Amino acid sequence: MTSQPPLLGQGFYWQDLKEGQRFHTFRRTVTETDIVNFISVTGMLEAIFIDTTYEHGAMRGRPAPGGLTYGLIEGMLMQTMVQGTGLALLEVHKKMLAPVVAGDTIWAEVEVTGIKPTSKQNRAVVTSAITVRKQDGTAVMEYTAVRLLAGRPA
Repeated sequence: MTSQPPLLGQGFYWQDLKEGQRFHTFRRTVTETDIVNFISVTGMLEAIFIDTTYEHGAMRGRPAPGGLTYGLIEGMLMQTMVQGTGLALLEVHKKMLAPVVAGDTIWAEVEVTGIKPTSKQNRAVVTSAITVRKQDGTAVMEYTAVRLLAGRPA
């Protein structure tokens, strides 16, 4: 019998992780199209997001909603760290630190801060601290994510 080759893009089983383990994602540039699509689909039709001449905004440039920044980073984590092994997102605590505008390039640093195996079904609750940065190294968001991850198949 031949063994199956490894599946490309498979996320981590909880047994593959250790507290203190660190990763970083690829980088991704936030575009005008990203912002327009996000505010359109979510209904975030706030003046600072839809009026490029809005005079009362707190920042220069075309601001991206914090939810977009979070969603882009979570998308990168879904495609890598938890692809095929993530069972549930249980909890998230976010703090916005600095603005992201169109043209900024973002990525995340991830640190595994807790692993608690459950009592059944070969699962564990995995907690990660995520820091999102932009091209100059500025931290723009910090959040903690608590996820339920699958265990390695028997």
